[in-house]
Amino acid sequence: MSRYNRKKHRNTIKLLVVAAENVCSLQEEGKVQEVLLLLVDCQDVAIALGTHIEKLYGLGTQTVAVLESYCECLYQVSESMDKTSVEEFIHATHQIQEVYDAEFPDKKDVVFLPYNASMWDSMESVWKAADADEVCEAYVIPIPYYDLDEHRNFIEKHYEGDLYPSNVPITSYEAYDLELHHPDVIIIHNPYDEGNQVTSIAPEFYCSRIKDFTEKLVYIPYFVLPEISPDNQTSIDKIKHFCYLPGTIYADRVIVQSEDMRQIYINEYLKAATLTGEYITRKELEERILGLGSPKFDKVAETQEEELQVPSEWLKVIEKPDGSWKKIVFYNTSIAAFLNGNEQMLIKIKNVLQTFKENQDEIALLWRPHPLMMQTIESMRNDLRETYLEIVQQYREEGWGIYDDSVDMDRAIVLSDAYYGDPSSIVQLYQKTGKPIMIQNIEV
Repeated sequence: MSRYNRKKHRNTIKLLVVAAENVCSLQEEGKVQEVLLLLVDCQDVAIALGTHIEKLYGLGTQTVAVLESYCECLYQVSESMDKTSVEEFIHATHQIQEVYDAEFPDKKDVVFLPYNASMWDSMESVWKAADADEVCEAYVIPIPYYDLDEHRNFIEKHYEGDLYPSNVPITSYEAYDLELHHPDVIIIHNPYDEGNQVTSIAPEFYCSRIKDFTEKLVYIPYFVLPEISPDNQTSIDKIKHFCYLPGTIYADRVIVQSEDMRQIYINEYLKAATLTGEYITRKELEERILGLGSPKFDKVAETQEEELQVPSEWLKVIEKPDGSWKKIVFYNTSIAAFLNGNEQMLIKIKNVLQTFKENQDEIALLWRPHPLMMQTIESMRNDLRETYLEIVQQYREEGWGIYDDSVDMDRAIVLSDAYYGDPSSIVQLYQKTGKPIMIQNIEV
């Protein structure tokens, strides 16, 4: 139970304790009418408390059972008005507090709201820490998202709650009412609200809405950016739009990948806020934005090659006739490069695939497009959709390379021997491995 709800409940129970003591005093003074009026109030409060607990945890809690016994004692007092019934009533009141504290110990509710399972690595290490903390109750609640058409209308709905690792217990977004539970912390990794042109999380989970349902909204970007000096304004201008989004505006804490990136976020937020008329001080932003690192780096560091589950169809591509492995090249195609390259990008992909096909005896190609590539093309470059689909379909049917559309991007990083492809946040992660990296040039 969240500390927010627990505090409300304990304050209510304290009122019942005080009221019971007043009942005792009024009974001793023979003020029967005053006792009866106070008992009515006590019963209303007890019923409201029990109803709220049942909404949170369903039927069968010990606290509600004790509240029912309390109401029975309350009735006996109203009937007899004798000292014995009042003493039993006072005992029942104190028992509420004892049972409640035992059944609902002082813990924080920490809720994680991922939307795309392939981006879970941006939360996973934080979830592991919260799950291991004895004073936390950690909930992973994947939320639905929608593809958008070129007019930004909602079309296909996606829910990926069944795609998370088996060690991650999943809570249904339909079973956990954020407003009712009011968790102490909500952690998100989608900052856009209605501002994305390709996909949108369900509107009931927009930052602007859920901010009111928690004591602390925390935003951790699902991506990592190239490391930039806070003095390099030319490079900063290419990524500054990430610094002023609903996620950074509404969150109480924003966790970014480094101290340099923190300074960039602060500087660019202040500039954008000035233009929009929002008043906020640098000191406030320094408290809000923290350069604690990205969980995505943690995931790459802790993923061990010997622990990977390599699909059998991949092994057919990777293994040589003598059982040894070919060199594996991770080929990454990004959304930004596709949108900038258009038809030229399609030509480049065809040429790359043909080159690796000719060298398949020594090199295994692992092609992993951005998880939202298809949705992006349909929304923003629909005229290229059929050609792109033909390329993908031919590659998959020929079977000489690997097509990775799984949610586990870190497997591709750890398994491969080298990176080739577009500039993207994956490059920042791949650098941590120390393995070779080559950025493709679509003009070549």
